[in-house]
Amino acid sequence: MEHISKVLQSVINKHDRTIDPQQLFQTAMKDPEVQAFLRGHRQDLTPEIIQRSQANLYAFYVQKRDLARGHAIIAGYEPHLFLNGSVIDLTYRPTPELRQAQAKQAQNRRLHLIDLPESLRQADFSSLDVQAGDGRYDAIAAAASFPEKFKQNAHARGFYLSGDFGVGKTFILAAMANRLTAQGAQVVFLHVPTFIASLGSKIKAGTVNAEIRRLSTAQILIFDDIGAESLSQWSRDDVLGVILQSRMDNQRPTFFSSNFDQATLGKHFAETKDSIDPVKAKRLLERVRMLAPEIVVAGPNRRQ
Repeated sequence: MEHISKVLQSVINKHDRTIDPQQLFQTAMKDPEVQAFLRGHRQDLTPEIIQRSQANLYAFYVQKRDLARGHAIIAGYEPHLFLNGSVIDLTYRPTPELRQAQAKQAQNRRLHLIDLPESLRQADFSSLDVQAGDGRYDAIAAAASFPEKFKQNAHARGFYLSGDFGVGKTFILAAMANRLTAQGAQVVFLHVPTFIASLGSKIKAGTVNAEIRRLSTAQILIFDDIGAESLSQWSRDDVLGVILQSRMDNQRPTFFSSNFDQATLGKHFAETKDSIDPVKAKRLLERVRMLAPEIVVAGPNRRQ
């Protein structure tokens, strides 16, 4: 017992060194988790194995108790017992809190926000108070049900949310995006006016084609505030048009929010900085309609 006594004394550190190590071991043996482990492995355990494992059993007891007090031996990890040959040994696994934080980090990496506030990562359907006759009901129902549809069909159609300022279109889409990324999907959420305005800098950097490919092939793409951008013929036909054509051809889920209904969006597409072209606008609008049927979102301006 002298060797075990020395090990126990090194384990307990600042604890009372006058206590008999055998008494400490008996205290550890009464711990419910230690008892559960011994019962679960009773066919493999012998008195000799338990004798050799006294230090580890007490270390487990002390570390588990200290963890409950907020003092982990390894931050974010908790001790677990396992049978390691002829001795009961200790291993360390992430705590539920660390696993939850890691899962959230992984989820955040799957949601690519482009020129949109980071606060949208916190959007959740639970914070949407929907009353009878709420003008947002259809939009919320469609958004809440889409993740399950996507599980069943990776080519499920998106939708187009139209409505006035501040009715919650972006928030509803963000809540849907967060639920999708929580179940493992990759989502690109793009603020269209800022994206179009940044194309000049992307041309200088030589990244336009790469960005078009990224948006064309994104597993799920959300266009936020489409119709508020200032288009040229090139940005309409060779950027938006190419992206939407590719997504339509490959049946990739695509979503939109806009202050315009789809008919008004068509008029917006017709008038660029360079010319008026209703034919090309109609072609672009048809791609939008094929990708995303319209859902009207009504209600008061919640930003006020």
